[in-house]
Amino acid sequence: MSIDNITSSLIEPDKETGTGTRQLDGIYLKLTIVLAIAVSLYAIYSNSLSNTQEFYRNVTFLGGILVLGFILFPISKHHSTPKLNFWDYTFILLTLMSYGYFYFIYTDLHVVRNSIPNTLDYAMSVIGIAVLFEATRRTTGYFIPGLSIFAIIYALFGQYFMGIFGHAGFSLERLLFRLFMTSEGIFGITLSTASTAIIVFILFGTFLSVSGATALFNDLALAVAGRRRGGPAQVAVISSALTGSLSGSAVANVATTGTFTIPLMKNIGLSPRFAGAVEATASTGGMIMPPIMGAAAFIMAGFLGVSYTTIVIAAIIPALLYYAALIIAIDLEAKKQGLKGISKENIPQVRAVLKARGLLLLPLFIVIGTLLTGKTPIYAGFLGIITIIIASWITPDTSVRMTPKKIATALNDAACGAIQVTVACASIGVIICVVTMTGIGSALAFNIVSLTGNTLWLILLVVMIVCIILSMGLPSTALYIVVAVTASPILIKAGVLPLAAHFFVFWFGALSNITPPVALASYTAASIARADPMQTSWSAVRLALPGFIIPFILIYNPELLMQGKELNTLSISYMILTALMGIYSLSIATANFWLGKTHWLERILFASAAILLIKPGMLTDLTGVGLIIAAGAMHFFRYQFRRLENKDVTG
Repeated sequence: MSIDNITSSLIEPDKETGTGTRQLDGIYLKLTIVLAIAVSLYAIYSNSLSNTQEFYRNVTFLGGILVLGFILFPISKHHSTPKLNFWDYTFILLTLMSYGYFYFIYTDLHVVRNSIPNTLDYAMSVIGIAVLFEATRRTTGYFIPGLSIFAIIYALFGQYFMGIFGHAGFSLERLLFRLFMTSEGIFGITLSTASTAIIVFILFGTFLSVSGATALFNDLALAVAGRRRGGPAQVAVISSALTGSLSGSAVANVATTGTFTIPLMKNIGLSPRFAGAVEATASTGGMIMPPIMGAAAFIMAGFLGVSYTTIVIAAIIPALLYYAALIIAIDLEAKKQGLKGISKENIPQVRAVLKARGLLLLPLFIVIGTLLTGKTPIYAGFLGIITIIIASWITPDTSVRMTPKKIATALNDAACGAIQVTVACASIGVIICVVTMTGIGSALAFNIVSLTGNTLWLILLVVMIVCIILSMGLPSTALYIVVAVTASPILIKAGVLPLAAHFFVFWFGALSNITPPVALASYTAASIARADPMQTSWSAVRLALPGFIIPFILIYNPELLMQGKELNTLSISYMILTALMGIYSLSIATANFWLGKTHWLERILFASAAILLIKPGMLTDLTGVGLIIAAGAMHFFRYQFRRLENKDVTG
């Protein structure tokens, strides 16, 4: 097996943050691949074969990821050379020194010295935090380390902050102890999630990708939806949902499926701007599509203290509603432009696709089924990886077989793909620790609820805006943690069900990927479509607008998250029906088209009906349905009258 060929993660620029990875070659490339494979193998070992204590697992895994990050991500774009420089070596040395130090003295500190640190402990903590922030800056940009540094300043100098933000302040020694010498800060719940469930499912995703499952998803989507009106756009929705459910990254999803779907959409007559918008909105939905949800599902389960299966089940109906909204909006646009599907001879047959590589779908069913039986995500992930290897060898298409070279590639890709999420989880552990120590989250929640007069719809609007702003430019897992810590307490204080609150903030955090001015998914799609980035972004917002009301529906109808004491099929079906009616109405209003172009009064009536159908209740539901009937009748008769008029003219 030649190690030179295992380079896919090491030579491409990072698509989620815009930062570029170093163009390695020679011995540097080979050593980095060996290190990446070693990190993945350690993750497998520590989560399966050994009973490694949490702190030791976290410090070892994070240390390896940091070294890998300093090798792959240069200190700046101007220093992106094939060789490491002085600063790279310095940060690698400081990482090994500080994290290695605590690996060896952790038991002595907490058992022999009764958790009483000395000067060297504090010095190593400062170094460890500094190298973490530098690695986070290199890999994710300035926002997360900047926010973490501000959190430290706030914890130290709370007495100088005014009003509700003020607190007594903490000593530097106490803060360093909590941040770096316990399991409450950097080595807390978010890093623990990254070093267990997240890395296991990243491994599952890379094994599935290397086996050729992504191509299978595209072929299946093309076979199922290719001939429909605006078929390639529908293909983009289906393939992005399938791929995104594994990758969990909107930008990576665009880069993966967009190169296939965007040219198809342009070929049938969709404008480059709209083609890019379709792919961006479809790929963003992958972040809320179970089972992985951008790794947020694992962290959400930890925050809420519920099982991972609960989160996955809760996400099913909302995710399907989002994709239903996209399909409706795309269908209306295709009808408006008079577009057709792809010709039959250019579409693969479902039976042929499944016969050749259909067994690669088996791991997905195995993972989902295992989770539903109550097994842990780690168990399900490992079982999925084993199933991928077995399925690849019994699949008729011999090109998908997981050879030793492909397995090594998957291990390499997993470690490299885990860098951003791991350093982000570790850095945000600082923010979580400070929020817990100072109580600022509860104070903000209490005051915002008071200022809005505990008016729920107003609180929801404020939180929506806050979530979109705070999430701009952040990787998928990081954006969820930020909004979960800062915004979800506001909704919970207002009386919202905790699970619904976390879904609400994560949903709008995810939608920041298509929302100007920092719409990374839209900009990535625009670059592939060769369209104007800002126009593509606004088109994506218009296309996804019906999806913007779904989080509000979840707040008022938490039963759609499969939560509540008296769940029954009839009530859930009724809520799904009213939600779909609201989504369809808003889709018509935003598209300005149904049977034909809509009148301004019809658009107002359709939009008003959608808003009324958000909140459950006989009065609001009947009024909403009544407005839909009125607007629909008005549009139908006006459309028929225009058709008769045109017949008379042509006759």
